[in-house]
Amino acid sequence: MIDLSIIIVNYNTRQLLDDCLASLEAAAISPQTAEIIIVDNASSDGSQAMVRERYPSAILIENGENVGFSAANNIGAKDADGRYLLFLNSDTRVDERAIIEPLEYLQAHPPTGAITVYLEYPNGERDPDNHRGFPTPWNAVCHFSGLSTLFPHHPRFTGYFQSTLDLSETHAVDVIAGSFMMMPRHLFDSLGGWDEAYFFYGEDIDFCYRIRQAEYAIIYYPHVRVVHYKGASSGLRKESAAIARPPKETRMRVARESVRAMKLFYKKFYSEQYPTAVTWFILAGIQLRGWFRVLKHQLT
Repeated sequence: MIDLSIIIVNYNTRQLLDDCLASLEAAAISPQTAEIIIVDNASSDGSQAMVRERYPSAILIENGENVGFSAANNIGAKDADGRYLLFLNSDTRVDERAIIEPLEYLQAHPPTGAITVYLEYPNGERDPDNHRGFPTPWNAVCHFSGLSTLFPHHPRFTGYFQSTLDLSETHAVDVIAGSFMMMPRHLFDSLGGWDEAYFFYGEDIDFCYRIRQAEYAIIYYPHVRVVHYKGASSGLRKESAAIARPPKETRMRVARESVRAMKLFYKKFYSEQYPTAVTWFILAGIQLRGWFRVLKHQLT
């Protein structure tokens, strides 16, 4: 058994996947300690041929259809031989130490259930979705009502993104993004992997919730950086990584899926924790916000 299996789900991101794999080759890992598994969700842009030609040592799994992010990650994990698993988006580019340092941290801190790094956009801005709290009713109300903006230094109102924590230091958080999530293989297996009820969006919040339920820590490790060309895997951003406007149908599909994912999460974990009226109010708010997003895309 090797130390690490890096699992990358790809869907029509040929050039970004090429850049990601090239950055992994330049990172401080060796074939003796890590393997790369690419799960392709029936791409039509030549991604599979590119991998076979340029990265013959990578394991390529070709799905006959787009099975979604969760299911594809589970497929990759079944073929993985690593003691640790890294779920990495195809639209990322890693720094030289961005793989080995989180792995060393996990190996030195067994109670850690998952770890991530500093994710940033190509323009240098931090990806806020990689450092979050759980979307409890209170956190959601504070975020969407603007209370978190009115009281940006008060942890009671900023729990949605846990923004009062020191982002320059290693610390525990509730939610990290599935675009860079490293974890022990034994924990992945004990939790049953990713919940395939989520197609894309929401699956990382679900997984983090179950990790915390199992009483493992989730660690934010900001001392290495990974560039995230966010949105490419779902079709929201073009391969050039320019902020190009995607087709209306894609934007509407993503809006509907994000609403479905959040409703699924609330019903799964919060419906029995909070009074029925609170759950109804939150679910109605999610649906209303989703309708507005879809309507905006229809009119644009």
